[in-house]
Amino acid sequence: MSALVATRAPLGRQLRSELRWILRRPRTVIGLASLCLVPVLAGIGLWFAADGDGAAGPGLAAIIEGNGLVLPVFTLFLALPLLLPLVGAIWAADGLAGEAQHGTLRGLMISPVGRLRLLGIKAFGVATMTLVAVTLIAVVGAITGVVLFGGEGMLTLSGSTLSLGAALGRIVLTILLVTVQVWGVAAIAMAISACTEHPLVVMAATMAGVIVFAVLGVFSALDWLHPYLITSAWDGLIDVMRDPLPTEQLWRSTALAGCYVLIGMSLAAMRLATKDS
Repeated sequence: MSALVATRAPLGRQLRSELRWILRRPRTVIGLASLCLVPVLAGIGLWFAADGDGAAGPGLAAIIEGNGLVLPVFTLFLALPLLLPLVGAIWAADGLAGEAQHGTLRGLMISPVGRLRLLGIKAFGVATMTLVAVTLIAVVGAITGVVLFGGEGMLTLSGSTLSLGAALGRIVLTILLVTVQVWGVAAIAMAISACTEHPLVVMAATMAGVIVFAVLGVFSALDWLHPYLITSAWDGLIDVMRDPLPTEQLWRSTALAGCYVLIGMSLAAMRLATKDS
């Protein structure tokens, strides 16, 4: 009698399967298509505003005229406070709570994959799709900005003009910085997702936390708490538009987001390790 031995599928195949599972869902395609509209609508709005009096508003919007490569950076900062955390929370909710709601998580947990490996695969899917979403916004924003406003370089907030290559480098840096911040939020969402079978609870709790953190960051009496709030670090990311590039605040915000990733994934791992199959 031959013994039946459970074998693990190669990790690469499991990761590809997770990405295919995410991309085949209609809401993923609809969500990514909707994200493409954000830089287009923002660009059109700024184009009409700049066409009226030559100034589209304060901050980055004020230098958009003839400086189209600023649009992807502007759009990412515009989407960071609410839209991108919501996107990360949705994929984190589907990763564990959504599987539990449909009864498929139990089968995955008793399979020979291993619970920590399962969590790693789900986290990889969320992280990859977050990077895809942020990159998609930036690419569409760059194309829209050049078409509407033109520009072969990037005017910084410091008054200097970067070359095309340097401008593209700043856009890529912004993509990476924003993605890491969304990963921090999504990791906490993964921890919540491991504790419930209702994806809506994950999304509501995550977004409520983001809003509460943003409100706490307004009160000067809570200055001692601000360095620990992930939302408080988002304003410092504007340094990516200064020349020369100041790195202190960028490193600090990235390290803080990394701490949230570590905390969130650790909590999710502890919950999965003790979760009944």
